[in-house]
Amino acid sequence: MTIRFVLMVNKQGQTRLAQYYEYLTIDQRRALEGEIVRKCLARSDQQCSFVEHRNYKIVYRRYASLFFLVGVDNDENELAILEFIHLLVETMDRHFGNVCELDIMFHLEKAHFMLEEMVMNGCIVETNKSNILAPIQLMDKAS
Repeated sequence: MTIRFVLMVNKQGQTRLAQYYEYLTIDQRRALEGEIVRKCLARSDQQCSFVEHRNYKIVYRRYASLFFLVGVDNDENELAILEFIHLLVETMDRHFGNVCELDIMFHLEKAHFMLEEMVMNGCIVETNKSNILAPIQLMDKAS
C-alpha cells in the first residue's frame, strides 16, 4: 500500500495538516494542494469519494468541517484507504474527544505524531488505536 500524501483541509480550502511521503518542492506541493482541494470541495455529497488527478488517485472523506484527503497510487484499493481515513478520525476522536479543526490547529504536533505512528514511508504499519495513542499519552504524562 503506497500512500503519497495525507491532507486535512477545512471547508474554505485551507490546509490544516499536510504530510508527504515523496519529495515535492514547496511550489509543487502548493500547486498540487490547490488543484486537489478545488476539485474535491467542488464535488457534491452524492458523488463518489474517489478522484483521479495527475498520476494519483485521491480518496477523500468529509467529517464535520474537515476534509481528509489521501493521495495514493492508481492501483490502490479505495475502500481500504477510506477505512484508513476512518481509523485516523476515530483515533483522533479518542484522543481529542470529537476532533475538530481547532484541535488540529492547536495540537498540530500531536496530529502529526498520530499519523507518523500509523504510516511509515507511505505504508500503513499500525492500526491499533491504543498502540497509536500510547506514545502521545506518555508525552502528555511527562509534561
